[in-house]
Amino acid sequence: MPNSDQKEFFTERPKSSSEPPGDHQGYRPLAARMRPRGLSEVVGQAHILGEDCLLPRLVRTDRFGSIIFYGPPGTGKTSLAQAIADETGSRFVQVNAVLSNTAEMRDILRLARHRPEDRTIVFIDEIHRFNKAQQDLLLPDVEAGHIRLIGATTHNPGFYVNSPLLSRSHLFKLEPIPEEAIARVLQAALDDDARGLGAMGMTASEDVLLALAKLSDGDLRRALNALETLVLSLPKGQAIGEDDIRIFASERQIRYDANEDEHYDTASAFIKSMRGGDPDAALYWMAKMLAGGEDPRFIARRMIIFASEDVGLADSRALPLAVSCQQACEFVGLPECQLNLAHVVVFLATSPKSNSTTMAIGAASRSIRENGMQSVPLWLKDSHTKLNKSLGQGKGYKYNHEYSDAVTGQEYMESPEVFYHPKDAGLETRIKERLEHWRKLKKDKGLGTRDQGRETRD
Repeated sequence: MPNSDQKEFFTERPKSSSEPPGDHQGYRPLAARMRPRGLSEVVGQAHILGEDCLLPRLVRTDRFGSIIFYGPPGTGKTSLAQAIADETGSRFVQVNAVLSNTAEMRDILRLARHRPEDRTIVFIDEIHRFNKAQQDLLLPDVEAGHIRLIGATTHNPGFYVNSPLLSRSHLFKLEPIPEEAIARVLQAALDDDARGLGAMGMTASEDVLLALAKLSDGDLRRALNALETLVLSLPKGQAIGEDDIRIFASERQIRYDANEDEHYDTASAFIKSMRGGDPDAALYWMAKMLAGGEDPRFIARRMIIFASEDVGLADSRALPLAVSCQQACEFVGLPECQLNLAHVVVFLATSPKSNSTTMAIGAASRSIRENGMQSVPLWLKDSHTKLNKSLGQGKGYKYNHEYSDAVTGQEYMESPEVFYHPKDAGLETRIKERLEHWRKLKKDKGLGTRDQGRETRD
């Protein structure tokens, strides 16, 4: 049961037929109590809520169809949906995609069809968790205008929301809340007697609130929950100090979910930092991934790809070193394999870069798609059997080791094409020089005709 200092935070909950008698009270977290009551109270999203922005105009005129809010946790997706319903006088039905099922959605849609005067808004939280069939179920009623759908997702809608549904919706991307805006909301929560923590008589300096805001990683809900935890852990009327924040920070976890965009964004920053030759940034993003619980084998796999994609022939030591790192992660494990990861990250970041082989395989694949497949030239086909030889396979092939510099002047495609263009990067410079030398020899020898020379080895 709550003590005398805490009971004011328990509010009466409407009874339902499934509640046992006497169960009249339910606890509402501070983040729920401080939820914005209108668009004007939503903070940190000026890029979509400014005076001349599309979303406020749509809400003011009440002429909008379906909407999808996409952004990190705690940035106001649910608050925006509720504010839109309140300001347009619409019936608001909230569904969590994790808990909902097809039968429930059919009932919600059927009721909306029979109550068009309510102008129902169906808010689906975590809409990315609906499968294709569940999303398709919404389409007829969205198209007919029986409901106005508002979806919320932390995942990229381009990957997780069906194209037909996405094409019928306005997409708005929410950003992490700035620290200063979070600090202002925290101060308001401390001062608010009706919805916030004002009855507790707690105070905090601006620096303390900014420090707490910084810990939230742009997540306003997380910041409010953290403030409430701190307030309820301290005597009533006390000032929250820097030591309290320090203790709280030592037990927190950074925001990093291996199944969310944070995972992909951080991995992207990690790879691009190595590509950009910045070992410090690459180490930082790798450290963030590890602190967030990322599997070190994932990081090692990304480095194996990077070694060929971005370093390539500029330093061919990169690939075996990256493979060795992956093996070290398997053999050693955390925490010690951080040393192996750091070793290879710095090596890759500071290596000369060449994507020539990446571009070459792309060009070769594109040639096949656009021009069709070339046949293997007769003089290059296998000639081990009598039948193959009787068909003329292998005739005219020149064995390279019987020619100076192993250059015969022979072609190795029916219609020669150039895909690989070496760069002046690291050790690849030597490859470029060697290829130029061979091309000159080939031209000087004038042995381009395909039937010269005797048949030799396959």
